[in-house]
Amino acid sequence: MRYFVIGGEQSGDLHGSNLIRELFAADGSAEIFCWGGDMMESAGAKLLKHYRETAFMGFVVIAKNIRKIASNLSLCKQQILEHKPDVVILIDYPGFNLRIAEFAKQNDLKVFYYISPKFWAWNEKRVEKIKKFVDRMYIIFPFETEFYRKHGIDVEYRGNPLVDETERKILSLPGKNEIRKLFNLSDKPVIALLAGSRSHEVESILPQMLKVMGHFPDHQFVLAGVKNLPQELYTRIIGDKPVITLTDKTYEILHLSDAALVASGTATLEAALFNIPQVVCYKGDFFSMLIAWLVIKVKYISLVNLIIESEVVKELLGYTVNEKNLVEELKKVLPGGIKREKILSEYKKLKEKLGPAGASQRIAGDMLKELRGFRLR
Repeated sequence: MRYFVIGGEQSGDLHGSNLIRELFAADGSAEIFCWGGDMMESAGAKLLKHYRETAFMGFVVIAKNIRKIASNLSLCKQQILEHKPDVVILIDYPGFNLRIAEFAKQNDLKVFYYISPKFWAWNEKRVEKIKKFVDRMYIIFPFETEFYRKHGIDVEYRGNPLVDETERKILSLPGKNEIRKLFNLSDKPVIALLAGSRSHEVESILPQMLKVMGHFPDHQFVLAGVKNLPQELYTRIIGDKPVITLTDKTYEILHLSDAALVASGTATLEAALFNIPQVVCYKGDFFSMLIAWLVIKVKYISLVNLIIESEVVKELLGYTVNEKNLVEELKKVLPGGIKREKILSEYKKLKEKLGPAGASQRIAGDMLKELRGFRLR
């Protein structure tokens, strides 16, 4: 089979890479082309476009880059026609991927959607496009089952691939003392700063996170940098503050940490799977925050709280992401804090809900089964 996989950001690259490995394992004749990143390429796919050239998020950023986005769409459509895949596999990234789904169906191509966009949070009417243009939707959160069935779309929860990734990483990590020596860290306990993977997130959230440092002199602060962002961005924001930045070492940092300040997104679930109590932050530009207040329909923004369906971890949004609140909430989740044991107890329930590892393998197997079934029809 020939596959064309599209992931538009770092988390899509991660989950896409694991799916690609399992597709190769299940299909000995697989040819896989992708829009994604280094991880998808290292998994064996032929990388046609890197997500660092396509990841535009936030209303202001999108407006400024509208011509570039249109050009990327045209290029992607052209490459799909050139490579003639048996299936186009879309990973989240709805603004771009829903347009590609419509194009693919117009050209009689099979379309699988892996990792649902957050339609349950806002703009629910876009689910109608899934019904029209997508042959199979593969979800990764248990609560999405009811949402899609409400809209007449048959889905089945087969597990969350992040469980696979974190279990594999935990088993491969060296001891904590070895990690400290490797990255020249002191013996002080670590507070992790996970400020996001997009420049506008880092610019909005990291300055607020850094304000807590003077309140915790007995700790060291380690920032999880991402390589798709320039080091200069971090350097400019950090200035002369004693923050250690480690690029693409999120799991190593979490492995060492007592607690974390985390930008809303996949990282909130990663921290939970590492049993790291956290405070969740979200802060965007004015227009992004205004739209968020007006249209977001869910009670929580962090994946941890959404899955458990209660406030397990504190969420600070917009103007509440400030020094006073961050310090107060961080004290509660550090060792000896009043919320720490409750959070760790709720993390156990979270893992039970997510289920065992092996999601990527199960989903790849189902995709291949579906494709073979299509060929027989």
